[in-house]
Amino acid sequence: MSEPGVTHAFDAATPELGFAGWFEDKVHVLPVRIYYEDTDMSGIVYHANYLRYAERGRSDFLRMAGVRHQAMLDGAESLVWALRRITLDYHRPARIDDLLQVRTRYTEMAGARLTGEQQIMKDGVLLCAVHIEAAVITLDGRPRRIPADVRAKLEPYLSTAS
Repeated sequence: MSEPGVTHAFDAATPELGFAGWFEDKVHVLPVRIYYEDTDMSGIVYHANYLRYAERGRSDFLRMAGVRHQAMLDGAESLVWALRRITLDYHRPARIDDLLQVRTRYTEMAGARLTGEQQIMKDGVLLCAVHIEAAVITLDGRPRRIPADVRAKLEPYLSTAS
């Protein structure tokens, strides 16, 4: 799939990705346009929608790194990612018609856990900071080590630099 340090956008050779953003070194960038449906009556983004934007960023990061949710689910043991912990710090509001960037980086993998940080930004200004800890679990909720093939795909993208 992708390699850290290489910027990618829509690639006609991999249409199954659609437009899943791009990588800037080890950081995945997903553009998100704010529509009327994202806002409250005042035209400001409803706070819970930042969770949706962050989820899209995490999912597209994994997809572009070659980690497919459906492939994990269809494996010998059905596995899924589940959030163990998430924190959001709101700094400034996004408004209707804004074009945001969801910037996602993963910082640590250990056992079943994957830790990451996300920044939702507009024109280089931080609107929302997100810290996550995800875990691989079975469908009945039991934790499992991150599979070796998934680990191998994600290791080149791990980043400790802010």
